[in-house]
Amino acid sequence: MATTTHDTETEVQDRAILVSLVTDKIKRTGIDPELSLQELVQLAETAGVEVLDVLRQNKETPDSRWFIGKGKVEELRMAADGLGANTAIFDQELSGAQVRNLEEALDLKIIDRTQLILDIFAGRAKTREGIIQVELAQLSYLLPRLSGQGKNLSRQGGGIGTRGPGESKLETDRRHIRERITELKRQLDEVVKTRELHREHRRKSGAVQVALVGYTNAGKSTLLKQLTDADVYIENQLFATLDPTSRVLQLPGSKEVVLTDTVGFIQNLPHDLVASFRATLEEVNEANLVLHVVDSSSPMREEQMEVVQTILQDLGAAGKPQIVLFNKIDLCQPEQLEMLPTGEGFLKISAFNEEDLSRITEIISDQLAGDTLIFRIPGDRGDLSSLLYRVGEVLEQDYDGSDVLYNVRLNKEDYDKWSYKLAEFVELQ
Repeated sequence: MATTTHDTETEVQDRAILVSLVTDKIKRTGIDPELSLQELVQLAETAGVEVLDVLRQNKETPDSRWFIGKGKVEELRMAADGLGANTAIFDQELSGAQVRNLEEALDLKIIDRTQLILDIFAGRAKTREGIIQVELAQLSYLLPRLSGQGKNLSRQGGGIGTRGPGESKLETDRRHIRERITELKRQLDEVVKTRELHREHRRKSGAVQVALVGYTNAGKSTLLKQLTDADVYIENQLFATLDPTSRVLQLPGSKEVVLTDTVGFIQNLPHDLVASFRATLEEVNEANLVLHVVDSSSPMREEQMEVVQTILQDLGAAGKPQIVLFNKIDLCQPEQLEMLPTGEGFLKISAFNEEDLSRITEIISDQLAGDTLIFRIPGDRGDLSSLLYRVGEVLEQDYDGSDVLYNVRLNKEDYDKWSYKLAEFVELQ
């Protein structure tokens, strides 16, 4: 993938005013504009932008020419002049024409929420799959907007909106960009096939899969590292990690499961990005159990939980067995802790507390456990003995002549998967 390099000595930091438009349509969809705006601040800071001010506008519908209306554009221009801003970041998606009109009127670099998120993803992508996914999403987003990207494409000096495919590629005609999109989709299909082969191998091996999902920066990667000693990048910022990481997790009773960390969710995740990362997100559909990690210290906790459930619904994974882990309780005020739900399916934890980590493995084990069965395995069938230890929790082992009797706790899904090998060895009770 071609990238644009810049002389860091001449690079000018983006100093931005953030702009949010609240329309009647947004109100009807149930999207929380304040949560979205708070996230935009975090996204901007994650991208290295200095946030100078926030501008809000309420309108029934977006202005087709100016998005926020001509009067508000003038207010934005005066604020930018007064604060020394060189960038305006909009919390909604803009059309190419709106970008062009705003640039001409304001003489600022114009970035919308989607482009900002894509820019962050471009800086985070490390694996071949991640790089392909991000470039595909960027080009799919930019293709219909080429006529409105004048200043963004011609600006030198780096900053947000200039990472990824590179200026030389974005200035080529639509035909070449469509060809590049077709090539990226072909490459992504190959990667997806490889991912599917890995999934199939895990299914055939009887591996039980547990998926970590949650809002971005909820602490999923930290939890994966603490539970499995995984070597993963951890930082207190949005989308610190993009690529799904799977590690073996040892449960009580010697049973092992595959624990997978997935990309963090966020409100208004760009459509092109969801489409490109769908194969990665669908790792959740392969899971036997979903661990929904929640930042319990966040004032927007409930709204964030709702966003995660909506995305799981869209992925077809809402019906999966789920445990909610209220993480970061060490950062909570007493009144926040009191408001957290309790009972079956909920656990209050800190990823840095050893006792809490043990409780997590115990609750995973209990959730995945099923009926207790006794298997009579011939002494020369070591393959079946190994299988029982791999897919179930062996509670007791005894000998009867040349046979070995195993008392095993096994969930129905795993038993059904392996009944063609194990059914004839089940002892009637």
